Amino acid sequence: MIFAIIIIGVLFIVVSTAKFKLHPFLGLLIASLFVGIASGMSLTDVVTNINEGFGGLMTSIGIIIVAGTIIGTVLERSGAAYRMAEVVLRIVGPKHPQLAMSLIGYVVSIPVFCDSGFIILSSLQKSLAKRAAVPLATMAVALSTGLFATHTLVPPTPGPIAAAGNIGATDYLGTIIVIGLLVAIPVTLVGYAWALHAGKKVVVPVDHEPALDYEEVIQSFGKMPSTFKAFFPIILPIALIAIGSIAAMTMSPDTTLAKLLAFIGSPTIALLCGVAASFLLLPEMSEMTLNDWIADSLKDAAPILLVTGAGGAFGNIIKNTSISDTLQSMDFSALTGAMFLIVPFLIAAALKTAQGSSTAALVITSSLIAPMLASVGVEGAVPLALVVMALGAGAMTVSHVNDSFFWVVTQFSGMSVTDAYKTHTVATLLQGLAALVIAMLLWVLLV
Repeated sequence: MIFAIIIIGVLFIVVSTAKFKLHPFLGLLIASLFVGIASGMSLTDVVTNINEGFGGLMTSIGIIIVAGTIIGTVLERSGAAYRMAEVVLRIVGPKHPQLAMSLIGYVVSIPVFCDSGFIILSSLQKSLAKRAAVPLATMAVALSTGLFATHTLVPPTPGPIAAAGNIGATDYLGTIIVIGLLVAIPVTLVGYAWALHAGKKVVVPVDHEPALDYEEVIQSFGKMPSTFKAFFPIILPIALIAIGSIAAMTMSPDTTLAKLLAFIGSPTIALLCGVAASFLLLPEMSEMTLNDWIADSLKDAAPILLVTGAGGAFGNIIKNTSISDTLQSMDFSALTGAMFLIVPFLIAAALKTAQGSSTAALVITSSLIAPMLASVGVEGAVPLALVVMALGAGAMTVSHVNDSFFWVVTQFSGMSVTDAYKTHTVATLLQGLAALVIAMLLWVLLV
């Protein structure tokens, strides 16, 4: 019966958000109330568990999400994203423009949402397609898949952070970032290979060709920051988190140096240091940059915070029903080890396909599987990080017409819906499957 109640709750979230366009925040809260009351929980406990679940997740990752959003906004508006793109283009060379766009997407989407990243870089990929005389669709799909890989696999993007929080892996965020960056490399290359194969068959209407040449696009943006300043807000927090994780594994926690490294390596402090580094990119210290830019980033972070917090409430309700005892009494011997990763992948893929949002799929699925982890022996940094990878793999599968990113790709590239299905949607399917396979191989090798 408890399984049936939870399934009804999940179906309500999917139907209410996908068909009736109810905001996921309300959908998750209503489902939390239903599951709590229907499972026999006292009304007082229902309210308490919702509040504790919402507040508990915000305690661990709320500031991280806000800080990451601020960094992304500053990178976008200061021209740092274009500077990073220019650096990647110089490294890869003009003969491989599609590979350059994949790698640019890989880097930019670590702090910037994939929708925003594609819009920011749209004119750049069009001008490069014109200069290199390659099909525009190959460039668009290479960019979209590069963005999508790190968007679903690498913190500080909200989805992976929320998943880590729900399964109790916030303390292992450094490990998740490192493994996410590694897994995202072959996943990005899979998207790149499909872009070359499928995109060359797609003809984009002429009126979507770029009006400016590549040099004109760069010049129109004005003076851009230096390479060091552009990359520093991304590299600094990742390096600090990595240093903190290494120190925790190799040093005695009682020493002064270990305590200092643990402090600066905590995700909250590391991301705030990234925010401070992003201020080096500000063209001027004025009300526009110090107030308006930050205010706009907070507006972008607000709906993510609400959905993530509501997902935490839903997860806490589930955790405090009898589901944990029921799962512990069940035999999961056939789903131990790497095979268990198929479970979060399939659930997240079903939710992603049904309701469109990768972040919502990550939040909901991580809440559902959290009670299962102890019963199948999943604990520790690397196993939990690989569970997040499986969740991210499912959250990629697939991007189609109910996903806002799908429409951003079609509208800004000029591809028809049919062509976008053949290129972008199939690419996200291949990427999701590749991410799952890589996570399972890493489990065999590392766990």
